[in-house]
Amino acid sequence: MAIPKRFRKFTADYPDVADAYASLGDAVHQAGPLDDKTRALIKLAVSTGARLQGAVHSHTRKARAAGATAEELRHVVMLSLPTIGLPSMMAALSWVDDILEPEDDNA
Repeated sequence: MAIPKRFRKFTADYPDVADAYASLGDAVHQAGPLDDKTRALIKLAVSTGARLQGAVHSHTRKARAAGATAEELRHVVMLSLPTIGLPSMMAALSWVDDILEPEDDNA
């Protein structure tokens, strides 16, 4: 999984903060009964609704690693349409495709 340069710099410059952030993420993942794939799809949905391009990229990668299919990822984004509107949904769909299309090219 490709880690963005900006995040790598952040972790190098502020390792204690990065460690605390990672620990918080681990704690919330372990706080409930949802499996890895379900959690990843939910995080993609939250990132989509918040219009966070980098987070959509990241959670698309993580969801793929957890076993989500391209169809499932695109469906998550499509489900946002009635809530966030067509332009926002289309932007998020393009961000998911940023990650999926290079995979398609390698198939």
